[in-house]
Amino acid sequence: MSITIRLTRIGKKNGPAYRVVVSNTKDKRNGRSLDILGSYNPSDSTTKFDIDKEKFAAWVGKGALVSDAVKQLVEGKYSYTPYRSKKAAAEAEK
Repeated sequence: MSITIRLTRIGKKNGPAYRVVVSNTKDKRNGRSLDILGSYNPSDSTTKFDIDKEKFAAWVGKGALVSDAVKQLVEGKYSYTPYRSKKAAAEAEK
């Protein structure tokens, strides 16, 4: 059984927020999680990222894989870009 540390989406429509969770790789994105390590809210005026570093280090020590997004968040290199549809982009150009 392979374990991964990844983001799961919570929040409202057009108002995303994420939890950093530990889950089985075969579970769905918003499926069952083994542990909640923190949260990430990109929609605030100041992007907010909280994580329990002790739990994170413990799970990595047990052999949990870390997703690319979580790895970049922990390192401070992640930049959130909201989705813009082609229709919205075309209207913005006009």
